[in-house]
Amino acid sequence: MKHLRDKTLLAGLDVGTSKVLVVVGERHDDGRVEIIASGTHPARGLKRGIVVDIETTAYSIQHAVEAAELMAGAPLRGVYVGIAGAHIRGINSHGNVAIHHSEVGARDVDRVLDAARAVAIPTDQQVLHVIEQEFILDRQDGIRDPVGMTGVRLDARVHIVTAAATAVQCLEKCTERCGLEVEGLVLEQYASAFAVLSDDDLDRGVCLLDIGAGSADLAVFRKGTIQHTRSFETVSGDVVTNHLALWLRTSSYHAEELKIRHGAALVEIVPPQETVEVPSGGERAASKLSRQNLAAEIRRCYEYFYELVATELRESGWDEALGAGFVLTGGGAKMEGAIELAEEFFHAPVRLGLPTALGGLSEVVSNPAYATGVGLVAYAAQQTPPARARWYARRKSPASGAPLWSRLRGWFEGHF
Repeated sequence: MKHLRDKTLLAGLDVGTSKVLVVVGERHDDGRVEIIASGTHPARGLKRGIVVDIETTAYSIQHAVEAAELMAGAPLRGVYVGIAGAHIRGINSHGNVAIHHSEVGARDVDRVLDAARAVAIPTDQQVLHVIEQEFILDRQDGIRDPVGMTGVRLDARVHIVTAAATAVQCLEKCTERCGLEVEGLVLEQYASAFAVLSDDDLDRGVCLLDIGAGSADLAVFRKGTIQHTRSFETVSGDVVTNHLALWLRTSSYHAEELKIRHGAALVEIVPPQETVEVPSGGERAASKLSRQNLAAEIRRCYEYFYELVATELRESGWDEALGAGFVLTGGGAKMEGAIELAEEFFHAPVRLGLPTALGGLSEVVSNPAYATGVGLVAYAAQQTPPARARWYARRKSPASGAPLWSRLRGWFEGHF
């Protein structure tokens, strides 16, 4: 965050496989946060969301940051950075402590959360988040804030998210080389939740699917908090593109253009007479392809992804607990027919996740590809001051004015 000319700027950095996105928000005196700037640049140096070339990635970040700063009319000093990929792990854990003085205090909450997070973490992983799910006081469950209540034993259930330490370090190094302070690392589907989910979604149960270029990420919310997370690297926007390139015997560049301009995930919505031109490699002439055939092939890719999601939900026990259905966001959710195919496949309500939690630039807040970036700004608005050692400080922080944030404020805690 940066104070300049009576402005309080909040910035989110989404370093994706296909693009780097910087979103800047301004906090007003009344607590409202509006998106005032964004900057993008093609991503280089990443593979499936993981940095494989620090210098090239830093170059992409720098250009996106400069574009955002130019639009905002102010320099950025710190950013909240999104992170995703198959190296992410999510586990549920439980801890309990005895209450020393009958009444639960903030220190008791600290102790029980420390107990809940005391699980064996592989040496190559580091903790990103410890997210409160519920407290249990003398077998009374469903408690969201036990401070001030009377009891003997306090239990806590939490969701712990870890990431590969090398992936975290490389991402931080790239950001810092651009002269930016990493104020926090946030799992991307968590950030997207701040931008696209409603109170009703959180209460009734919803599966958030964030489909990016390098990976697809899943998060299940119910009873107001996170319950389950998973990342898939075998399905993503790039996987669809590469599949089409092989099937059509053309370059990845041309396959991506065909996917974006003419792609659909449902054959029924494509007029049968429509054809598209498929550029070929070398000296071979371009060929004609029925757009319905293209849609049929894209449908196979999306059905494969939905099948993986259905299997994951079934095996984790959350397939019957999604009263609000599914929310699709990210660039892959913009595919024509993807929402309708998901409804047909899951037999549940499905909607497109637009980042409407904040006002401001309409081209940003109405684009699902910007959900993570907008969500990072919304998350940043909850982190004043950015670093806190105690959980109760988070629960006592002032509301930002958005209902979703007030609901999530006590459940999302980053350990950076």
